[in-house]
Amino acid sequence: MSPSRRNILLASLGAGALGLAIRSRGATTAAGGTHYEVMHTDEEWRRLLTPDQFEILRQEGTERPFSSPLNHEKRAGVFSCAGCALPLFSSQTKFDSGTGWPSFWAAIKGSVDESRDASLGMVRVALNCHRCGGHLGHVFDDGPAPTHLRYCINGLALTFAAQAA
Repeated sequence: MSPSRRNILLASLGAGALGLAIRSRGATTAAGGTHYEVMHTDEEWRRLLTPDQFEILRQEGTERPFSSPLNHEKRAGVFSCAGCALPLFSSQTKFDSGTGWPSFWAAIKGSVDESRDASLGMVRVALNCHRCGGHLGHVFDDGPAPTHLRYCINGLALTFAAQAA
């Protein structure tokens, strides 16, 4: 089996060049930080989000598997960032991965940024909201056709708006 484009990209970045090379695509950096269209101080984020949402979106936490009601959401609609309301995933790309987190085989174009995550003794591709930088989850190469990707997303990082019938 040939290596995926994503794995080749991550490997080519090397240990010294990781930084925000992928994550900050389209963002500007200044004073050592990444700037997004929507930015708040930690204090402001704490007022805007629940404690669990803050832990996930701003501190890269993970919710317990099978705890999100969005796991069972089957209506047509759009899943958006709970931090800034940017549309991230269409219900048309949602599937049941059996992992315990809402899963999608594609993101809405330009809505998520990727970065290398070497935590927990493994290398993964972390996903962040393009507009606010909020941590969403990870993407893996074991999803269904047509992309064979599995965007494994924390339900608390999302809101859902059903499509009008």
